[in-house]
Amino acid sequence: MQVHVVDHPLVAHKLTVLREATTDSPTFRRLTEELVTLLAYEATREVRVEPADITTPVAPTKGVRLTSPAPLVVPILRAGLGMLEGMQRLLPTAEVGFLGMIRNEETLKAETYAERLPEDLSGRQCYLLDPMLATGGTLAMAIDFLVRRGIDHITAITLLAAPEGVRRLEKELEHVDVPVTIVTAALDERLDENGYIVPGLGDAGDRLYGVV
Repeated sequence: MQVHVVDHPLVAHKLTVLREATTDSPTFRRLTEELVTLLAYEATREVRVEPADITTPVAPTKGVRLTSPAPLVVPILRAGLGMLEGMQRLLPTAEVGFLGMIRNEETLKAETYAERLPEDLSGRQCYLLDPMLATGGTLAMAIDFLVRRGIDHITAITLLAAPEGVRRLEKELEHVDVPVTIVTAALDERLDENGYIVPGLGDAGDRLYGVV
């Protein structure tokens, strides 16, 4: 597993505003979309392409096109939905699937409550969207689920990550024999006693959509 922390001044600027407690939900949603597009640019460096012969207005030339089947983008509900539009700006032809997972606040373990994915995932390249890599339970469970369904290349995009979550992912994915990369805007200090990232930005789902 590889972890890539994107070092770019625009990423740092947008993340700073997201962290602010006074940032309202409409601004938080807009900046999340913008930030995800920047992260997606880095995350798609290994997107699969194939040679293509084309003709410009001047002359024939060679280029590349995305391979078929198209990449699969999977936001983890509910907070991952706030990242989807930013990802689709960069990959508008990607297919979209959904995983519904929630963290049990007592055990801090992830539980699956919904799934909507293409029937055949064999040989597919997947981009997972989840704002926070905190304890690592949700992403570990999602990655294991997708690998068992046939996905053979996974890149997870997160706004923030905690060292504890990264270590847990590395341990729980030791048996996974497909490439896994985590692309994030920042690796924060630690988790608090409630499993929240410090300094973090609070509950991403609540800040995107309000408390429900």
